[in-house]
Amino acid sequence: MPNKLIHEQSPYLQQHAYNPVNWYAWSDEAFKKAKKEDKPIFLSIGYSTCHWCHVLAHESFEDEEVAGWLNEHYVAIKVDREERPDIDSVYMKVCQMMTGQGGWPLSIFMTPEKVPFYAGTYFPRDSKYGMPGFMDVITQLHEKYREDPDQISKVTKSVTDALKKTVTAKSENRLTKDMTDKAFEQLGKRFDFTNGGFGSAPKFPTPQNLLYLLRYYHFTGKTAALKMAESTLQTMAKGGIYDHIGFGFARYSTDEKWLVPHFEKMLYDNALLLMAYTECYQITGNPLYKTISEQIITFVTSEMQNPGGGFYSAIDADSEGIEGKYYVWEHDEIFSVLGEELGTLFTTAYGMTPEGNFEGKNIPNLLNTDMEKIAADNDLRISVLYQKLEESRRSLLLEREKRVYPHVDDKILTSWNAMMIAGLAKAGKVFENDAYTKIAENSMQFIEQNLIQENRVMARYRDGDVKFNGYHDDYAFLLWAYSELYEATFSLSYLKQAQTIADDMIDLFWDTDEGGFFFNGHDSEELLSREKQVYDGALPSGNGVASVMLAKMGYLTGKTAYLDKLEEMYYAFYDDINEVPVAGIQFIQSLLLMENPTKEVVVLGDANPFTTELKQTFLPDVTLLAGKNTKELAQAAPFTADYKQLNGALTVYVCENFACHQPTTDTDQAWEFIRKDR
Repeated sequence: MPNKLIHEQSPYLQQHAYNPVNWYAWSDEAFKKAKKEDKPIFLSIGYSTCHWCHVLAHESFEDEEVAGWLNEHYVAIKVDREERPDIDSVYMKVCQMMTGQGGWPLSIFMTPEKVPFYAGTYFPRDSKYGMPGFMDVITQLHEKYREDPDQISKVTKSVTDALKKTVTAKSENRLTKDMTDKAFEQLGKRFDFTNGGFGSAPKFPTPQNLLYLLRYYHFTGKTAALKMAESTLQTMAKGGIYDHIGFGFARYSTDEKWLVPHFEKMLYDNALLLMAYTECYQITGNPLYKTISEQIITFVTSEMQNPGGGFYSAIDADSEGIEGKYYVWEHDEIFSVLGEELGTLFTTAYGMTPEGNFEGKNIPNLLNTDMEKIAADNDLRISVLYQKLEESRRSLLLEREKRVYPHVDDKILTSWNAMMIAGLAKAGKVFENDAYTKIAENSMQFIEQNLIQENRVMARYRDGDVKFNGYHDDYAFLLWAYSELYEATFSLSYLKQAQTIADDMIDLFWDTDEGGFFFNGHDSEELLSREKQVYDGALPSGNGVASVMLAKMGYLTGKTAYLDKLEEMYYAFYDDINEVPVAGIQFIQSLLLMENPTKEVVVLGDANPFTTELKQTFLPDVTLLAGKNTKELAQAAPFTADYKQLNGALTVYVCENFACHQPTTDTDQAWEFIRKDR
């Protein structure tokens, strides 16, 4: 018999709808029941493509004895962290304060008043690995709850007090340019000079670090920044974290060499990495980065896009209950598909052996591959070798598609879609590929038609069901997407929409007392604490993205109110960022824009090679407005109202922090103004 989760649209909650646990969704009904029956609450937070969430569910939530105990002594609540990042954020912070670590599945034991008294992550069914068993945990905690209410009250009070102390207060000090250098230095200390990337295993792509390094290189000329970014991008593209058969990046590598992935694929990773590879191509012209960018787009449009244009959230690591089964290969299997000649070439190139590199099987990778040598050894031109490898890849992809496909979390999240829209628009602009821009526009149209209701951005769509008021991330990332769409198309409707989103974001999320943006809107459910995030996780923080976008909107529109808000943020987050600048690297990116000379370029006249070249060049210090006449432009950027086109010719205005050079019809002269002082 199904439990109450059968009525929910979340794929994660639906996965648990037939557990013997009497699960509730996060709801007033659940909390009223807990209060009425004076029962503690077991809150379980996870997501549908989470491997250890599956393990915990199989071991404990599908177990009749465990379920019976939970049902009798607790009220059990399930939350999808991707639908309710606001709830997850609060209780993850509590878990980290209580245990020094966090992760998913997140297991919280709390009072009917929603205050935790114990927190953890994965528990095995029975005690092992030096970990308490889930059955022991739920029995002992219930006993403590019943027999020692004073101790429970003491713990919950300490949790409440600790949360109050984490509230961000405005400092008297302001963040300054030296933070950009400190962030770079800290990245350098964490950089793996052998394998690229930051830290040791498990190793995450952290694209926001790479996006920062590319900008830091642009503003400072320090080649070490570019080398760090390139080393990481190149090694990841060779490693097993990249799917060499069907394309796209997995969530992270379990080893420091990028060889063995956690096979789950997330929309947001691929969106941000698409931006990083595209921008690295802009800077270097290295065709590898363009190839990877285009392959990411091939992957997401073929495997993660719904027919209406929106993008799904994630693809599971597991297939038939085994992690990576869909993606790995037996050595003999390659030869049975490709035959002797192509099989030998492919296994040699992609590091595949009879012994395997992952539990006796093979993850295709190029980490130790010398293509020139393989071509020479086989008496082939390098172009012919690549042609044969591509032919082989296509054959293996067709063979792989016969396997049982992993679970797809097909909910559509506004924030993650916005990042993919931004990446696609950037790729369309840089590669002069209108098809990529069109995919981005179609996806934005899907968001506008389905996830903006009565002028309120919503967070999640699935099968026609739209739910949850959008969070700050939804607005900040959507602002990013509109900005990139404007830069790709020069359609003023996108710039106007960006202003609307920016203004609504300020109205809904701005902390009028201390500055910065809350994660929850003023019109949203009140939780145990109101979070304000500036540290980056797997995604860049909402305040980090908003800071960059406020700078960009201020320069694009000439409306200094946006810059005033950003100025307040430099005081609001001083204490957080000053402590560990690298932890808020996305936010630090805005300091590069505000503390270095920037240019505003206005181009009047028909589309032309000059604007195309501008779009293709990596110029994070330049904001570009383009239109046929100032009557149009002034609707979105009032400061352009008095600009005139000279003699009917293409006219370029180049300004630096709102102080302008004489307008020119000479594009070489315009480029000189743009490149001056760089």
